[in-house]
Amino acid sequence: MSVRARTLVACAVVALSCAAWPAQATPGTDITAVTLGQVSVPDRLVPFLRGTDFVAREITVAPGGSTGWHYHDGPVIGFVRSGVLTHPGPDCAAEVYQAGEFLYEPAGAWNVHIGRNLGTEPLVLDVIYAPPLGDPLFRDAPAPACDSAG
Repeated sequence: MSVRARTLVACAVVALSCAAWPAQATPGTDITAVTLGQVSVPDRLVPFLRGTDFVAREITVAPGGSTGWHYHDGPVIGFVRSGVLTHPGPDCAAEVYQAGEFLYEPAGAWNVHIGRNLGTEPLVLDVIYAPPLGDPLFRDAPAPACDSAG
C-alpha cells in the first residue's frame, strides 16, 4: 500500500472514531467567577507541594444554572456562602450543601462532577483551587451516562 493510501486510511479511521464518540463536554450555564487572589508555589520552595498554583475565586451560579460537568487536576475546597449547592458526582448521586457548609473535591478525571443551583436565589461559593503549576483550574468533561438532567 502506498504512503498516500495509508495516510488516507489513517485519516478515515480517525474521522470515524471521532464521529462515533457520543460524549461531549457540558458547558456551564448562568455562572460567573471572580478571581480574588493567586499564588504559585514552585516545588523548589516547598517540595511536598510539588509545584502548585493556589487560586481563590468567588463563584456565583444563578437559579437554574450549573458549572457543567468537569473535574480538577488538583484538590478543591469550597465554602457555600449563600444558596444551596446540588453536587452530583460520577455516580450521579447528589450531595446537597447548604449555606455555611464546606465541601472537598479530590483531584482526578475519575471524579467528574457538576454544581447545580436548583434553588430560587443565587448560589455563591468561595473556592480554593490547588492544581499543579500551569494546569487549568478545571477540565470540561462529558456527563456520565447516569445523568438524565444533562
